[in-house]
Amino acid sequence: MAKGVNKVFLLGNVGKDPEIRSTTGGMTVASFSLATADRQKDAQGNWADKTEWHNIVCFQRTAEVVRDYVKKGSQILVEGKIQTRSWDDKTSGEKKYKTEILVNELTLLGGKPAGEGASSGGYSKSNTASYDQRAPSSQPDYADVGITDDDIPF
Repeated sequence: MAKGVNKVFLLGNVGKDPEIRSTTGGMTVASFSLATADRQKDAQGNWADKTEWHNIVCFQRTAEVVRDYVKKGSQILVEGKIQTRSWDDKTSGEKKYKTEILVNELTLLGGKPAGEGASSGGYSKSNTASYDQRAPSSQPDYADVGITDDDIPF
């Protein structure tokens, strides 16, 4: 039987400040909701926005980045996989389900929050940061092109 593909990309806004916790083994875990919007025509032919909420879970270094830089309203791009877990409710004995996006890569979009020297203009590639939870690759460090800490958007 052929292998399947479980990959999702979501671009949206964080619904509330992330919840940060640690496992008994010391792994950092971040959980938060992400809102995505789709525009559809209603029965009268008018355009209406439909919001979909997603449960996002990040681990290890990505969770630490979420802890330090992601707040309610932050616009982010996530790449990950969908997972549904189930458990028996302790009080009712009923089977419960929760579908979550387990993040492999997180990209912060936008600039510094207001009041930290951010301009009110549009966003450019220079103020986008990407954090990959997978093993580090051999990426250039740009030491020879004169990039300083002042060029980092956060």
